[in-house]
Amino acid sequence: MYDQIIDKIKKDKNKWTQFQKLFVQREIASKTILLLEGETASQIHFIKKGCIREWFNKDGKDITFQFFFEGQAVASIESFLNSQPSKFTIESIEPSVILSITRKNLEQLYWLFPEFKEGYQEFLFQRFGNYANLFLSRIKDTPRERYADLVKYHPEIIKRVPQHYIASYLGITPISLSRIRNRK
Repeated sequence: MYDQIIDKIKKDKNKWTQFQKLFVQREIASKTILLLEGETASQIHFIKKGCIREWFNKDGKDITFQFFFEGQAVASIESFLNSQPSKFTIESIEPSVILSITRKNLEQLYWLFPEFKEGYQEFLFQRFGNYANLFLSRIKDTPRERYADLVKYHPEIIKRVPQHYIASYLGITPISLSRIRNRK
């Protein structure tokens, strides 16, 4: 969705210059924290290259909640929208290139390019759908079924994410993940 809008904007040099000024592009190393749990989110990040995870701390244990890859946006949405402390930490898993935009610049983006507002709404609906699917999967599926779904529907996670993060995401230990993988 965003790629099509960007391609359209690139055709008009004036608009493209205005558009680029609203974002900050950064290259970040793996294990770079973009937002700490408890901080208030002030930016949304669009991933040009790399892998980022969202996680939280539960009784001293790191629980991975979601993974994000090229072409996706990542933010603590609730924190960003409501100016409240984030319930998650956002951290890069591998060296990444991101485009970041502040709330103020996002509002300006909507004013200059109204088509982006529709894309942002689509992003929000997709995120809430992902949350619902994850929640239901944790309730109704076994760890083995969750792993099978991951292999089938999200092979990029299996290929690019370290096993201990995958285990955390599935709600199991790395040893249990190893057993599930070896049963195939």
